[in-house]
Amino acid sequence: MPRIKQFDEKEILNKAMELFWEKGFHATSIQSLVSHLGINRASLYDTFGGKDELFNRAFEEYRNTAGKQLKSIFDKESTVREGIKKLFDVAIEEAITDEARKGCFVVNTTTELIPGDEALRKVIQDNNINVQRLFINYIQKGIDKGEFKASKDAKSIGLMLFTLYSGLRVVAKVDAAPNKLRLMVNAGLSVLD
Repeated sequence: MPRIKQFDEKEILNKAMELFWEKGFHATSIQSLVSHLGINRASLYDTFGGKDELFNRAFEEYRNTAGKQLKSIFDKESTVREGIKKLFDVAIEEAITDEARKGCFVVNTTTELIPGDEALRKVIQDNNINVQRLFINYIQKGIDKGEFKASKDAKSIGLMLFTLYSGLRVVAKVDAAPNKLRLMVNAGLSVLD
């Protein structure tokens, strides 16, 4: 008779995501996962298949959640300019309050595991393209609505804002001084004027 799981798989996945996000793939051992997740080794392997598979699922969960959060921020604001500003305000607030200085899980994974893992490189590349597309389409929406000059190039601005956002997440891991982060963001957002 099969055993009944005594844990919430989604909750365990989120806890694993937090651990991988904070420590990185290589610094997270199976034993640290077992201890952090509060499940035994056999349950981890039975449910998730092992460290690599658990990491891949946790990384996918993060990308899905982060993508939804980004889209939600853009959808809630009445203007594109306010949506972009809100996104950066949220990133700065997260950096200030993140005592572990985790940054962005995607950026962390990119710097830790690329090059070296071609399948993961493709996953990250696809993720970057999707997020860049969100930025580009959002800026184009602002141009179409007359918020920004028609001469603005949505693609170049969207790509620059994506790069600024990713860079902010890296810089804030080392120095999360709000004034510095806001100066950087304000300079970047001046491209919308």
